[in-house]
Amino acid sequence: MRHGACFNAGMASRAPLQFQAPPSRRGADSRRTLEPVPPALPAESVNKAARWTLLGLCVAAFVAVQPLWAPVLLAAWSAILAQPLHARLVGRIGGRSGAAGVITVVLVVVALAPLVVVGLSLFGAAVELAQKLQQSGGKRDALWALLSSEPNLALDRWDARRAIDFVRQHGAGALSAANTVVGAATALGVGLFVFIFGFYTFLVDGRRGWSWVLTHSPLPRRHMARLGDAFVETGHGLLVGVGLTAALQGLVATIGYLAIGVPQALVLGLLTTFAALIPSVGTGLVWVPVSVGLFLGGQRGAAGAVLALGLVVSVVDNFVRPALSRYAELHLPTFVLLVAMLGGIAAFGAWGLLLGPLFVRLAIEALRIWRESREPAAPGPASAR
Repeated sequence: MRHGACFNAGMASRAPLQFQAPPSRRGADSRRTLEPVPPALPAESVNKAARWTLLGLCVAAFVAVQPLWAPVLLAAWSAILAQPLHARLVGRIGGRSGAAGVITVVLVVVALAPLVVVGLSLFGAAVELAQKLQQSGGKRDALWALLSSEPNLALDRWDARRAIDFVRQHGAGALSAANTVVGAATALGVGLFVFIFGFYTFLVDGRRGWSWVLTHSPLPRRHMARLGDAFVETGHGLLVGVGLTAALQGLVATIGYLAIGVPQALVLGLLTTFAALIPSVGTGLVWVPVSVGLFLGGQRGAAGAVLALGLVVSVVDNFVRPALSRYAELHLPTFVLLVAMLGGIAAFGAWGLLLGPLFVRLAIEALRIWRESREPAAPGPASAR
């Protein structure tokens, strides 16, 4: 009994200790309960902070990719144009989209590489010609400098050797022109890599990427879809509707210049292609001064031939553009397109020919969406009664 009583007394003396927290913990708990709880931020302030954060991150992302926007934009539009070819290849090689994308990119690059090399070479020669015109004293001297250069290569004497010599002759000018357009010595290679890699990415994962944009965009899906359609329309219209028409006009003009025997025929043909990109004014910026220069130089027959050629080249636009409008058409008035191109060149340089019309077309579509969202809905049959 003594041992039992001692055991019970010991348990009684220990029992209260089992339910008491250590002094340090009790002090921490008491201090925690005494600390003031910060008030919760209003939902409006949180939303405003989130919006400003989102805006800042979007601006930072734009600044980061801005130097390479041109090859990315061209890659996206090229992928849209090449999508039918990619789809056919996917069906023929058993549904392997990645392999079909590689084949499509290789085919397009191989087809465009000679045109790019010749274009850069001619652009270098055009830069040299522009410098020569700037150094001339007056208008008459400028016309004489335009047409007093050594004759260009005739059609019957054009062969691979002459082509190689021509590229070598204007190689430095082509490199200088590429550096001028891209903006830095190494930017051409970087831009080409971004274009090829972006071309492949947009071909293979373009639809999935656009679905992600539709899902995460703050704008409603239907509005984003309309802006996406405007983006596709602008690419088709500029590259096919405007670009292909200008290329055909430049080709006809080049053949005519070579047949007439005009000096600098290939360079003048390239300048005619660039001039044809500008609506309304167009090719007359080239063939009119050439005709006047030939006339003042005593070559009246050649001047009349160039004048007739210029009229033909101007008429080609009226026949080619409606035929191409079935495949691609840019829904912008001629004056708006002209202002967008010239303003884009003034604001963004040579690439403004693409960026100006794109921004204007997207702005017009955004204004239409905003107007339609503010208009009251048309009354239904029930409400009309």
